[in-house]
Amino acid sequence: MFLAVGAVILFGAPAAAGKSALRPSLRADLNRYLSARRVPEHISAVGLTVTFRGSRPGVNIAVGSTRYLGARPISPSALWQIGSNTKAFTSVMLLQLEAEHKLSINDRLGKWLPQYRAWRRITIKQLLNMTAGIQDYNTQPAFLAAYAAAPNRVFTASQLVSYAVGLPLKPGWVYSNTNYILAQMIIERATHDSYGNQLRRRIARPLGLRNLFFSATRYPNRVLARVPAGYCFISPDAVPQLSSQFGQDQSRHTASTNQGSGGIVSSLPDVARWDRALYSGRELPRKQQRELESLVSEATGRPIGGATPSDPVGFGLGVGQTTSPAGNAWFYEGQTLGFRVLHVYYPRTGTDVVAAVNSATLEDNDHLNQLAASVYQTLQRAGLA
Repeated sequence: MFLAVGAVILFGAPAAAGKSALRPSLRADLNRYLSARRVPEHISAVGLTVTFRGSRPGVNIAVGSTRYLGARPISPSALWQIGSNTKAFTSVMLLQLEAEHKLSINDRLGKWLPQYRAWRRITIKQLLNMTAGIQDYNTQPAFLAAYAAAPNRVFTASQLVSYAVGLPLKPGWVYSNTNYILAQMIIERATHDSYGNQLRRRIARPLGLRNLFFSATRYPNRVLARVPAGYCFISPDAVPQLSSQFGQDQSRHTASTNQGSGGIVSSLPDVARWDRALYSGRELPRKQQRELESLVSEATGRPIGGATPSDPVGFGLGVGQTTSPAGNAWFYEGQTLGFRVLHVYYPRTGTDVVAAVNSATLEDNDHLNQLAASVYQTLQRAGLA
């Protein structure tokens, strides 16, 4: 539900070390994070996948247990709620439809979803780059209270959107999950098919993502059996509507609250495989790839050519870019009510880092970017970044 896409990833200076110690060094990074952040973030598990350009084998590691203070070890093949990392999948499907001449990202909402008359002039592109001004349904007190009262309730896409209907538009860059539920609805209207079917047909099957799943209702037990507990650790002082869920496992609750804005469950290796396809241009024709990577400033909502030290975070069509010593990096951190998954892709080296933990927390208590920094430093010492 919640997202920390604006967090800037910072990295330290390299030091000398050998490649042979890479796996134990990365495992040590994860164990240090789990030891330091287990209590403050209420996490029991940390997962990591690192992949490299070319034929060099990747690294897939997990430490900790499937439950807080539990004894069952987390598996490297565990599934995680990837949250708003889902948004790039949604954007890519719309861009594929554009390439097939079934729509244009410059189409206005009134063409595809005329029932939302107040938003009729907003374009698909504005939905995807967060300049539409539509408010976020999942920060609305009424929605949060409805979820907390019945965590297994199934929300339809139109019900989710209804929590934002009638709210005033906001200027500039406005992060909104509502935009991506509307985008999901446009995909379904344009294809006369469900979002889940289109995801499988267009992306999951062609890329061989056998450990990536989507449900707009509830995940089957065979999927849930591979998902660790995921804890809501969002302070009741900050979000009183969720006070009944504080410290509680959210992993078996309804899958309907996020859908095309954040509803995918996946293994980390499948996220890494997707990242490579996404940023290498294998999913889209050249024109649509340029559109995917066209950025606006998160500070102003205005177009920018790329992230800079003075304007360090740009947002494309479901993808983020930030500055780093290794050159500008693509990244996204998605957060549901029980999980956080961060990916960082470095175009200059072709290295991709995907990290996950099993809790949701407020931004000032979220240190996952620091884990990514530690991992990057370890890769530098091994001469791999």
